[in-house]
Amino acid sequence: MASSAPSEPRMAPLSGWESRFVEASESGVVELGERPFLAHVNLRLDPSNLSARARVRETLGVELPLSPNTVSDGAGHAALWLAPDEWLLVGPTGSEGEIVGSLQGALAPYHHSVLDITANRTTLELVGSRAREVLATGCGLDLHPRVFGPGRCAQTLYAKTQLVVWQIDDVPTFRLLVRPSFAPYLAEFLCDAMLEW
Repeated sequence: MASSAPSEPRMAPLSGWESRFVEASESGVVELGERPFLAHVNLRLDPSNLSARARVRETLGVELPLSPNTVSDGAGHAALWLAPDEWLLVGPTGSEGEIVGSLQGALAPYHHSVLDITANRTTLELVGSRAREVLATGCGLDLHPRVFGPGRCAQTLYAKTQLVVWQIDDVPTFRLLVRPSFAPYLAEFLCDAMLEW
């Protein structure tokens, strides 16, 4: 029987960037950091299937939003609307297996797709009174609070980098969900934009 080597600890895509984030940040004005390893699960199902949507609500404690570019949250999970029949489910670190397993069981009678895409994204968090202005430097979205506030999300480009922007509160706090390979480029661009403030 072959002995198994100890598993290597996961390394965050922006591991080693902490000092750069601190250097670029100004407390209360604009701060940047990484929240790696949040569970990301892609869900597709027919939104007109009330029974399937009820199963998701019963399983995760979160309602699937039906309005474009909105977010629902509850019981430690969030559901981000990506398309009429597609949502990104975000949960606590390490919960992706549980989310996928429980949804596969709950949705077995219905046509659906549930995929763990946790390794496909990392999360940057941009916080502070000037976070909106920093985000606007490289993003074509209308980020005015009347249009884009808490509970809103959108797939967009920021400095030519594809990401999901999600505003979670009035501070404001933005979560930027980006592919790990693009995370250093995005972080560098944001740090440079933050220097103005």
